[in-house]
Amino acid sequence: MAAEEQEANADQHRGLFDSLKTLVATFLAIGRTRLELLSTELEEERLRLSSMLLWTLIALFCAGIGAVMVTLFVVVLLWDTNRLLALGIPSMLFLLGAALSWRVVVVKARTKPRLFSSSLAELSKDSEQLNSRP
Repeated sequence: MAAEEQEANADQHRGLFDSLKTLVATFLAIGRTRLELLSTELEEERLRLSSMLLWTLIALFCAGIGAVMVTLFVVVLLWDTNRLLALGIPSMLFLLGAALSWRVVVVKARTKPRLFSSSLAELSKDSEQLNSRP
């Protein structure tokens, strides 16, 4: 009888340790999944920012060349009649364009999407599920 009790206790301890190992393995798998999601989001954000920077630089270069050409055209066209007006109007337009562009940058910086929002949402779901279990 004592041997049967020892055997039952040994089975119970093995079952407890197996459950504990399964629990730890589950938490490690959840943590790994969340880290993979986080790294994917970081990579997507890096690619998005790189693309935006490249296209911004291309747009600025083209706009700068175009602005210089338009200014030269207006100055040459009006040089004999209104020299100051030919230089003043394009200058004011460029300053207005710079101010509007800066305003757009400020608005975009304030309304950017929250970084790691998907990861945070998944962690919130995990937390709710763990708290709702008896």
